[in-house]
Amino acid sequence: MNQPLAYRMRPTTIHDVIGQEHLVGDGKIIRRMVDAKHLQSMILYGPPGVGKTSIARAIAGSTGTAFRMLNAVMNNKKDMEIVVAEAKMSRKLILILDEVHRLDKAKQDYLLPFLENGLITLIGATTSNPYHAINSAIRSRCQIFELHSLDPEDIEIGLKRAITVEEERLENGKIIVEDTALSHFSIACNGDIRSAYNALELAMLSTPINEQAEIIITLPIAEECLQKKSFSHDKDGDSHYDVLSAFQKSIRGSDVDASLHYLARLIEAGDLTSIARRLLVIAYEDIGLANLQAGPRALAAIEVAERIGFPEARIPLANIVIELCLSPKSNSAYKAINEALSDIRKGSLGDIPSHIRDAHYRGAEELGRGIGYLYPHDYPNGWVKQQYLPDRLKSKHYYEPKETNKTEQLFASIYKKLKNN
Repeated sequence: MNQPLAYRMRPTTIHDVIGQEHLVGDGKIIRRMVDAKHLQSMILYGPPGVGKTSIARAIAGSTGTAFRMLNAVMNNKKDMEIVVAEAKMSRKLILILDEVHRLDKAKQDYLLPFLENGLITLIGATTSNPYHAINSAIRSRCQIFELHSLDPEDIEIGLKRAITVEEERLENGKIIVEDTALSHFSIACNGDIRSAYNALELAMLSTPINEQAEIIITLPIAEECLQKKSFSHDKDGDSHYDVLSAFQKSIRGSDVDASLHYLARLIEAGDLTSIARRLLVIAYEDIGLANLQAGPRALAAIEVAERIGFPEARIPLANIVIELCLSPKSNSAYKAINEALSDIRKGSLGDIPSHIRDAHYRGAEELGRGIGYLYPHDYPNGWVKQQYLPDRLKSKHYYEPKETNKTEQLFASIYKKLKNN
């Protein structure tokens, strides 16, 4: 009975799983597998504490299939050989493999034939994106299911179940968790129900029983026991790149509130380098020619942030994020260079016209280099019509102006005038 509360609260059947309705709800894919008692190897991917191994154990419990739990790092090939030997005796076995993304080649090569012939059903659990972190040989033999962070309402359901279980252990005692404390456990754990269980258990064990045989858990106790008052994430993990992506797309979409939300998450991760890089990319990719000051202003804000450091760095960063959000947007330069690069990479090059080739060497004239070149500064307005692109691309247009903002309207009129002369 010394097992942690989080361990004791693990579901034994698929019906007891909290959350993840998109996978285990009525008519959903994992529930259908369980109901049909026809399992396929799978990888459960999601953040910590959302029930990956719990679902794996519940699948085994609901289908009555024997299972063994191993860790891809901690357990060696010999441990896997023992599992396979047991599977051969029982003819069917589920291998729940935690940290499956850390499976080395020797262990992988050993397991593959048994996955192929169905002797072992693998249920791998990982916090890393399987499309980035798991070898294709394993990935191709498994269904991949993504689990999501649990909603506070789901976590509250689990906590209330846990309180009932713990009250039974107290016999005549009572556990009272104030609504504000329960809400704090449910929200501040950031979707990680294991953290919520651990904090609740610590609160119950560290709070004295009063004369009425009650354990009363207040909000201050909850805050002490769950030392997570703000969001944080691993700046080297997959979720970090999702936050960066959401950050750029929110600014591109001119949503100030969402942009500040994702900026705050990146600030909490302490990754000023990624924030700076992404802001500069946004200034030139998404704002571009619509606001020529966006790039220099973003750089200035970043330099101030780097000089003053956190926590004050949040202020210039917030300023520039709001400015970029509300600036007019244009990706015409971004699209133009991408199209030009696409031509180059497809081999659409062509010879550089002779009249604009380098003529600053002896013998260049004999090769026809520079002959016929018209020097624009010799002409009114500093422009004269002549061919610059190779013959095979001379009619190519890469730049398509966006005329939805005043700055680029001016560029568009000049561009069209020059092209039409």
